[in-house]
Amino acid sequence: MDFEPWWLIFVPVVFAAGWIAARVDVRQMLSETRTLPNSYFKGLNFLLNEEPDRAIDAFVEVAKLDPETTELHFALGSLFRRRGEMERAIRVHQSLVSRADLPQADRESALHELAQDFLKAGMLDRAEQTFEQVLDTRFAIPAVRALIRIYESEHDWPRAIEAVKRLRAMVDEPVPQLAHYQCEQAEAALGANPPDLTAADQALDAADQAAVALRGQPEGQASEARIAILRANLARLSNNPEGERAHLASVLTIAPDYASLVVSDLLESYRSLGQEVEGLNVLRAHYARYPALDTFNVVFRELRAQQGLQQAWVFARESLRAHPTLLGLDRVLETELASRKNDEKTPGMASESQADDHSEAQPEALQRQHPGGLHALAEGQAQALAILPPAELALDADLSLLRSLIHKHTQRLDRYACRVCGFEARHFYWQCPGCNSWETYEPRRLEEIK
Repeated sequence: MDFEPWWLIFVPVVFAAGWIAARVDVRQMLSETRTLPNSYFKGLNFLLNEEPDRAIDAFVEVAKLDPETTELHFALGSLFRRRGEMERAIRVHQSLVSRADLPQADRESALHELAQDFLKAGMLDRAEQTFEQVLDTRFAIPAVRALIRIYESEHDWPRAIEAVKRLRAMVDEPVPQLAHYQCEQAEAALGANPPDLTAADQALDAADQAAVALRGQPEGQASEARIAILRANLARLSNNPEGERAHLASVLTIAPDYASLVVSDLLESYRSLGQEVEGLNVLRAHYARYPALDTFNVVFRELRAQQGLQQAWVFARESLRAHPTLLGLDRVLETELASRKNDEKTPGMASESQADDHSEAQPEALQRQHPGGLHALAEGQAQALAILPPAELALDADLSLLRSLIHKHTQRLDRYACRVCGFEARHFYWQCPGCNSWETYEPRRLEEIK
């Protein structure tokens, strides 16, 4: 390659141009850095050192010096909301929304943040209005989900249903609580004065359609059980006892875990048709496959009424040995004491019960404990000793004392609990009153699930 003399001029010029460009860039960076107040760097330092309170104070000072710092305002608003300072968070985001020169994308973000501020502050009406302003923006999906929560908290079930339909048009995902919204409408119709049976039937038809997507899945059992229970109530109000029994009995098949919620009503339905013996057999067979405390209690009480004390105690002893629970023992003692009081009020029944009670010999251990006093003991009490701790219990007063002692310990176990937040309640809820989650209560008491 031939050497050209002009290269001696061109190469130094290129190097000089690069050096000048680098100097200009460095000077620009230094100039921009000098324009940032020291509070900005202090705030960053506080954040890195996990001191959010001092960081907020530093950033607030920066925002006062330079109102145009949009990103900093968003960061401040988020920090305020995270700390629970909702009034300050609302003020920051409102100042952004009121700026005429704010770009459209930033305005939409500010509106969405402001709506979340209102929602967390409990200002549901203003949150609803603000979320509606971003329904046609990129925040449409989270806005619709937030509106669903708002309508739930207001028990505005028709608007909640419409919001769910709008959400399903945006995203292809099941919404399990939709069936519960329809059930809430049905409950309201059945509880009206007078009951609106037509509206209840239509709401339950809609609930059936909503539950189709989850039918056959474990998470769909709750909605199917609730629909069947409400249809049973509808049949009862329509003077259709056979329909009521059929719907209640269907719960044992489609949602066996929720059978404990209907066993008492199911037995009463059989009794209203003169079929209490068949009803007892159905419940005993179900308990053998799906043992639950409420089913045990109903079966024991009905056995006591239909077949006498001895058969009831045999069932109780076998059941408590297989599934020992203090709650079960507490219910047995409660039922037995109540039955004895009723027997005392009806002498004829009492004598018949005593005749049944003395049909078999007392255990030898019991004879040694109470010599000469066996005529005052019932066979049921002797059977109770087989499942109770060793003690000299011979009189009704002893059973009453034992029951009162056990009951004090079982009160804290006789509750339902939410799987999400742990909220405990004496009554079963389809929606947790604590965290508003659906289907998070198991239809079993605390002692049964621990």
